[in-house]
Amino acid sequence: MKARYLILFLLVALLGGFALAGGKYPMAEVVKALASQSVGDARAWSSTLKEMTPLLLCGIGVFAALRAGLFNIGIEGQFMIGALASAVVGVNAPAGPVGALLALGAGCMAGALWAAPAGWIRAYRGGHEVITTIMLNQVAGHLSLDLLKGTFQAPKSSFPTTSDVPESSLLPMILGTPQFSLGLLLGLGLLAGTWVWFKRTVRGFEHEAVGANPKAATLAGVDPKRVLFRSMCMSGAIGGLGGAIQVLAYERRAYEAFSSGYGFDSLGVALLAGGNPLFVAPAALAFGALKAGISGVAAIYETPKGVGLLLLGLTLVVFAALRYRRDALREAA
Repeated sequence: MKARYLILFLLVALLGGFALAGGKYPMAEVVKALASQSVGDARAWSSTLKEMTPLLLCGIGVFAALRAGLFNIGIEGQFMIGALASAVVGVNAPAGPVGALLALGAGCMAGALWAAPAGWIRAYRGGHEVITTIMLNQVAGHLSLDLLKGTFQAPKSSFPTTSDVPESSLLPMILGTPQFSLGLLLGLGLLAGTWVWFKRTVRGFEHEAVGANPKAATLAGVDPKRVLFRSMCMSGAIGGLGGAIQVLAYERRAYEAFSSGYGFDSLGVALLAGGNPLFVAPAALAFGALKAGISGVAAIYETPKGVGLLLLGLTLVVFAALRYRRDALREAA
């Protein structure tokens, strides 16, 4: 078994090496730079934690849907819509903690409302959520851009962006550390709450029962349609909260190309977590370190974005293979 793992790691390293060599990049130096730019010092850790925050929140949203048997591909759109709603409310609400709370609530509500049509179609019309959420991603992207170029565009700005949220409405940084925001602690708190909800509440039991076997859940008195709709809205609300925290913790505004693909990357985060919500945190940390490292390497060696995506995808393959093997051995025991 260990030989298989070794072969897998070597194969991934070989493919990554070919990608780097094909672009005439020194593999050893790139790998070293990847580590130093993600976990090498305080600044690198700061970047990693910044990347981890949206991945953690979006990962929780995807995980919540998966436990009910839903595959929410639309978390990217819900993230963007939540960010836009949060920025608009944050700009226009009274500055201070009240404005921050209103902006966070607006992000949650916007994400839930954006996910609701896909949840309703899946629960009550049998339409597959993968198709509907992909379509809603496209609508979210175009609608957000149109609003940023029109109704919500900052005065005197030639770039599609909202105005900045007031300083007093932003989430504070922890311990004075750049990019270590209260938003990350909120995400970790939400993760702990999600674990408790799944393990200690009736609604959480219904959620997982429908995901495991809808027919058996029906026999136990659970309404699968209601649970599916609620689960998709819950997932969207968490995705929207992720967008709101990204605005209030780091970006201060919503703008064109606001997300660097956090919603899509979070699909890998949730899948790597398996069946335990607590594993979403280390998976998000791993992906955050990779994204931070890849950005640093791209700045140093001017590597194309495709190389970074390849390395990220290969890492996902390794983790997925190891987890699949572990689960298969557990079932065989």
